[in-house]
Amino acid sequence: MAKKNALGRGLGALIEGVEKEVIENKVEVNREIPISSIEANPFQPRSNFDEAALEELSVSIKELGIVQPLTVREVAAGRYQLIAGERRLRAAKMAGIESVPAFVRTADDRDMLELALVENIQREDLDAVEIAISFQRLMEECDLTQEQLSDRVGKRRSTVANYLRLLKLPAEIQLGIRERVITMGHARTLVSIEDPKVQMEVYYKIRDNQLSVRQAEELVRQIQSGLTKDTARKERKVQLNKDYEQLSEHLRGIFQSKVNVRVNEAGNGRITIPFDTREDMERILEIFDRL
Repeated sequence: MAKKNALGRGLGALIEGVEKEVIENKVEVNREIPISSIEANPFQPRSNFDEAALEELSVSIKELGIVQPLTVREVAAGRYQLIAGERRLRAAKMAGIESVPAFVRTADDRDMLELALVENIQREDLDAVEIAISFQRLMEECDLTQEQLSDRVGKRRSTVANYLRLLKLPAEIQLGIRERVITMGHARTLVSIEDPKVQMEVYYKIRDNQLSVRQAEELVRQIQSGLTKDTARKERKVQLNKDYEQLSEHLRGIFQSKVNVRVNEAGNGRITIPFDTREDMERILEIFDRL
């Protein structure tokens, strides 16, 4: 069986592959680098970092040090650019650490983006929209198909597709996902609704009534069932009217006047023959007498 791309197994697989890269002179292992010499990753896809979580990590680093080295690339003599490990770097600064262990990796801009995105995707604290945005960026900026992307990040193609569909939801719902107002399960339910207005109505009901995912799914089933019945009823009504249009034309020919035929689903209906003057009415009545 072909060996799976290391990116598909996450950042851990990249680190595990460092030993091989050392042999090929691509990476220096566990080098101690001054924090002041490391600049931020311009391709970092994350913009929000939990300050409380950073504080906890900072305390841990102060007591135990950095267990997993950062990954950087050298951009000039003695100057480095962060590839992966933004949280560890921020927490180390908070802890007052002056230098950090790091792997120095050879990487171009595309590698930088891909490594940063993959590291973030593998994190457990990412919200679903952040993951979806990272997937979208990987596809657009690294020119990947959904199938190639699923191989890169080690997730099923259907999972990747479900995340990407979240980006089609209204902005307010996406914000609700990011703020943990609703879960990924709720979001998948909302995605199944085509009408944005109905999506918002269901979202408000989920939020205001704190519905579970199962309750939300049942609500959507009821709404979609109602919409389906309403659509079918309208279609049947239109078809009935079309069916009786031929009768209308036939009666117009007899009475030489506009004749309207309307029938409901139960088969009840009305034939209307309007007239403009008394003489016109008498003409129509004479036709009835002849018939």
